[in-house]
Amino acid sequence: MSESSGVRLDSWVWSVRLFKTRSAAAAACRAGHVRVNGTSAKPAQALRIDDEVRVRVDGRERIVVVARLIRKRVGAPEAALCLIDKTPPPPPREVLMSVPLRDRGSGRPTKRERRELDRLRGFNED
Repeated sequence: MSESSGVRLDSWVWSVRLFKTRSAAAAACRAGHVRVNGTSAKPAQALRIDDEVRVRVDGRERIVVVARLIRKRVGAPEAALCLIDKTPPPPPREVLMSVPLRDRGSGRPTKRERRELDRLRGFNED
């Protein structure tokens, strides 16, 4: 395939196994969860080699660079050759567990809860 011809974005993202189905890839594009070179992209946008694709999947952003253009879904080892993964590693579990979470819908923290949070985060008023 020549470099001048492009491949549909939803087809390529599905082919390299970032989404399980092509319809899920197209829906993510329409919802604005897929960006190409920093701009939101439609499912039919043509991809070229060296384009940067940012995909939001399961609450995490994947950053990949197009290394090869493919139209059909292939095996995982060959799909890995079609992209360069530049996704930063996830934060350690200790950091994620140390962040205090409030119950959804519980409203604003009370004065007492705010002081406890400040104490936990290391903000002292002294």
